[in-house]
Amino acid sequence: MPLTEVSETAVLAVPVARVWEVIDATDRYAEWVVGVLEVTDHHGAATVGRTYSERNRTVGPLTTRSTWTVERIDPPRRRVDTGTGFAPMHDMTNVFELEPVQVDGGEGTRFTYTVRYRPGLGPVGRLIDRLQRPGLRRSFQASMRNLEDLIVAEGPAETA
Repeated sequence: MPLTEVSETAVLAVPVARVWEVIDATDRYAEWVVGVLEVTDHHGAATVGRTYSERNRTVGPLTTRSTWTVERIDPPRRRVDTGTGFAPMHDMTNVFELEPVQVDGGEGTRFTYTVRYRPGLGPVGRLIDRLQRPGLRRSFQASMRNLEDLIVAEGPAETA
């Protein structure tokens, strides 16, 4: 089965350093990622080779449990995690890419949120995959907006 890639980009009116601060915290995903109901196990700041677990919404009232492994970190630009627990999706990879941009004369972030996976279940899985892609795109956009709202509500980073 070929690899599916779903990717969305948004420009957030908050600095890259603040975006990185939040996405680097494995315990905070339920605060901004659509579909993450709770983080059930985490290790704080993302660390290559470490795992974190979530309880996720799937369809309607159905939930699943996922486990993610941090594969690559290039602060504050890129983070790559691989995940399990999203049947019938296999070989799941989640990528966050950040780029500083100017927004209304201030610091902003171009955030690209990408997921790659192989649909399972043969022809039925391919049909489900085609049907779910628009919803994934909407959830990525909503998640990025949630992240921006969270950072704005928290205010500037504390200085040491």
